[in-house]
Amino acid sequence: MTTQDVRHPGRAAFTEVRDAQGRIYRLGETDRQLLGRPRWTMVLLPWIAMLGISIFEYAYGAAESTLATAHHWTHTGTFWVLSVWIFCQAAVAFPAGRLREKGLLSSRAAMLCGSVLSLLGFLSLSHATDIRWAVAGFGMLGGTGAGLVYATCINTVGKWYPERRGGKTGFVNGGFAYGAVPFIFLFSYGFDSGDYQAVLDLVGLYVLLLTAVAGLFFKDPPKNWWPAHVDPLAVPRDARTSTALRRNPPAAAQFTPREAVRTGMLPLMWVCLLCTAGVSIFGISFQVPFAREAGFGPLVAASSMGIMSVVNGTGRGVVGWLSDRLGRRPTLTYVCLVLGLAQFGVLWAGESANQPLFLFFAFISGFGGGAFFPLFAALVPDYFGENNNASNYGLVYSSKLVSGLLGGGLGASVVAAWGYEGAYAVAGCVGLLAAGLSLLLRRPAGKGAAVAG
Repeated sequence: MTTQDVRHPGRAAFTEVRDAQGRIYRLGETDRQLLGRPRWTMVLLPWIAMLGISIFEYAYGAAESTLATAHHWTHTGTFWVLSVWIFCQAAVAFPAGRLREKGLLSSRAAMLCGSVLSLLGFLSLSHATDIRWAVAGFGMLGGTGAGLVYATCINTVGKWYPERRGGKTGFVNGGFAYGAVPFIFLFSYGFDSGDYQAVLDLVGLYVLLLTAVAGLFFKDPPKNWWPAHVDPLAVPRDARTSTALRRNPPAAAQFTPREAVRTGMLPLMWVCLLCTAGVSIFGISFQVPFAREAGFGPLVAASSMGIMSVVNGTGRGVVGWLSDRLGRRPTLTYVCLVLGLAQFGVLWAGESANQPLFLFFAFISGFGGGAFFPLFAALVPDYFGENNNASNYGLVYSSKLVSGLLGGGLGASVVAAWGYEGAYAVAGCVGLLAAGLSLLLRRPAGKGAAVAG
């Protein structure tokens, strides 16, 4: 262990501590000295912003039928608009992360840019006369804007809570799901070809307000920052922090994206997230249409999606908290198993026209379909460190580029060719495959070293 005292005029002094593996921790500066307020505000503000952008993805399935009718689009074409949105939302994470880490884009600027693009996305969906304009506006601009907000929120929380990131990341990530619940019912009951433009315009303004106001107060901590009250080289006195660090020890080094890829663990995470996100997006996109085809009324159809969104969101917080206690990797395996098996349950309940059972498996599917996102968001800095987390997580999250196409647009094609029975069976098998892949994840022991057992 080595230490170095650093002082700057007008700024709080800090000490840089190096552990036995060579990792540096920056100690001494409190959250209030850096932010001017407690760091829990950097959990609350990202959560508020995530509530806003959740409408894009989680409420789209409820709005799809009205959009197709009002714009005279095919249902397959309407779902491809969502697939392009998912593609762009995931694609922006890595380049935006690189710009942030090079100091060319602040977290505040990323949030404000994302809020404006999000508004343009809803305006395009509202007023587009041609589906190509909807793809360009909602899909590309809206997807890019939501992606900027999403990635910035997730990465910022992890930077401020390096010692207990599971529960905090899960809580913020949960807003991306249950924030859409009121709008699922709005789009199911108060949304038709006569008022859809006014509704979408107001929704766009709502998203702008939440993301822009929250984004004004965003700020990152210095690189290598560690909370002053937690000694990274000693066993913490606080039981929660002690358990979290024992089950999920800090990364052995600060890996660059290239170094993280060379460990083999980042590509494995990419494939695992590809599978789980594809299944999740398929469920989000087709649960309401499947419920309608099964003969359930609009209340059951909307309620099933509402339940999925609520549990999807709250499950992220619960699983994030649980992973601090059980370990990130074992928790991820359990979640993938639940996600895969739930798809077979939804199919069984729909084919048997059992409404209570359908809502029950919608509950289970919603839990599994969102819980893995905060686990990956926490696993990446656990394995590769915080300094390059925006880029490293951006690489892992880029798998959603492909999973969005598989779960949305390709999912629509599979449903058209094989029906819901074939599509849900495939989704269930892919979820079980992800559980098997997660068993192979191991924490890298250090740069140039083998992964830890």
